[in-house]
Amino acid sequence: MAEITLRGMTWDHARGFDPMVATSAAYARTHPGVTITWERRSLQAFADRPISEMAATYDLMVIDHPHVGEVAKQGNLLPLDGLREAEMAALAAGSVGLSHPSYAFAGRQWALAIDTATPVACLRPDRLEVAPKVWSEVLSLARQGRVGFALIPINALMTFFGLARNLGYAIAEAPDRLMEPDQAARVLELMREVVAVMDKRCLTLDPIGIYEWMGRNADGPHYSPFGYGYTNYSRAGFCPFPLTFHDAPGVEKADPTGTVLGGTGIAVSAFTKHPEVAVDYAFWIAGAACQKGLFTESGGQPAHAAAWEDDACNALTRDFFRGTRRTLDTAWLRPRYDGYMGLQDRAGLIVHRCLTGEVTVAATIAALDAAYRESRA
Repeated sequence: MAEITLRGMTWDHARGFDPMVATSAAYARTHPGVTITWERRSLQAFADRPISEMAATYDLMVIDHPHVGEVAKQGNLLPLDGLREAEMAALAAGSVGLSHPSYAFAGRQWALAIDTATPVACLRPDRLEVAPKVWSEVLSLARQGRVGFALIPINALMTFFGLARNLGYAIAEAPDRLMEPDQAARVLELMREVVAVMDKRCLTLDPIGIYEWMGRNADGPHYSPFGYGYTNYSRAGFCPFPLTFHDAPGVEKADPTGTVLGGTGIAVSAFTKHPEVAVDYAFWIAGAACQKGLFTESGGQPAHAAAWEDDACNALTRDFFRGTRRTLDTAWLRPRYDGYMGLQDRAGLIVHRCLTGEVTVAATIAALDAAYRESRA
């Protein structure tokens, strides 16, 4: 049998890299002659590199679902629908929230969800016993100097969207404006109010930076209301002060609805010379057995409900999955049209400048609408 080597690209964090290496090694042991190697880039470099470029180089790619609109037009990925219908139906039935359908666009399935996340709450259990349920409680803690959360541009935008959706506000549904001006203003003012009483380093940190600060420093923040969850920080031995994760707070009531769905899926290049093997591996690691077993055990953050409901997976992560399931199940699927990624990059910077006080709320809203119109052109 001829030797087969597949190349994969993922993102540079224990959660993004370690499970890919572990599952590839296990797959190779049961498929003699097959080798799957993985390369990694920083999360930002990974997000910035066009999928068209990666598809020309790699057989397998771990991708973000907002890219599927451009992917559907470009034809660089192998559609996975129609190949294994029974397995696909099982994956759809086992989806946590909208994780599985987030990779479906224009009638095709462009990737399989293997990892899921959404902004959830996090706390230091040695410093805080109960997670706030509503925004007024978050603000009260913040005024005591106990709150920090990620507010670099992309996370500032995701928080802006999440608060808006929690309040029931429409986003990107009108042809000429991102949001109703008075609604956008209310959300921006909520954010500016809490930023004013938090450590300004929050404006320079992503969720990993916040969790590093919380989990490795005795004097780190006690609570974060919104941050894409990372089970790693709740696992024994990963950091000196293990964290626990909980459902996000609501603005007006104890309801986490509206946080912005994240996570990753595994995609197969349309140009791979070994599509059968690449597809087989993709379906295997997305399936219930691998997701609740080797994938989670090796540091992954699964997207399959079988793992989220599993006692061993929850014991390994201080009940991360049970503690945040409601937030995942009610998370919002952001726009995925071709052009959205450009809006996301620009809008994050616009919201961030508002939070730093460089730009007024009114100017921010006008700039967001202009960026939105351009992305739809």
